[in-house]
Amino acid sequence: MNRNQMLKQLMEYDFVQYDLNLYLDTHPEDQKALKIFESVSEKAAALRKEFEAKFGPVTASQNNSVSEWRWLSAPWPWEN
Repeated sequence: MNRNQMLKQLMEYDFVQYDLNLYLDTHPEDQKALKIFESVSEKAAALRKEFEAKFGPVTASQNNSVSEWRWLSAPWPWEN
């Protein structure tokens, strides 16, 4: 996958994760939803790790380099 495809899929996982978070706030006993939330969370974490290894941090708070500010090293969406 290229950068845009990976970022789109990561945003999809994050959306599902957030939506399930809201659902589980009102339905904390729903085991099926909890399992789906855990699965999506694992997939999102793995994809985020892969994305950051290839393209740098997804958000500024994820900049983990002490020698350089990598947040701005990738092109902005409108620069493509």
